[in-house]
Amino acid sequence: MADASVAVSWVIPSQASSATDGLLDQVMAGSGIAVPSIWPFEVANSLVVLLRRKKILREDYLAARALFSGLRASIDDEGAHFTAERIADLALDRGLSVYDAAYLELAIRKRLALATRDADLSRAATHCGVRLLL
Repeated sequence: MADASVAVSWVIPSQASSATDGLLDQVMAGSGIAVPSIWPFEVANSLVVLLRRKKILREDYLAARALFSGLRASIDDEGAHFTAERIADLALDRGLSVYDAAYLELAIRKRLALATRDADLSRAATHCGVRLLL
């Protein structure tokens, strides 16, 4: 599972690392990723913001959209429907945004390893016993 910060690193070279590139290679090879239902919106918003701020060109924006639409992301709708209160409580308990807590909740519930570049989410995941990929 990968959060939006990792997804952005897949299309912005200055954000990339050998670890994020390796994870993308695995995903492209067919391993797929599990993501909460907010992931497509977070990734799309990040791309729009980068384009508006002229951090990427329109061609890069379109290439990134094509990349993300071709990924085998398994979108978990269960979290949005049945665990919103649990996600909010996790956000409060761990000092996270509700958005970041959605990634943590999914990792805990499905016992998935988490790839994130976010320091607060990494700390919270470690505290909750979630294995980190990055």
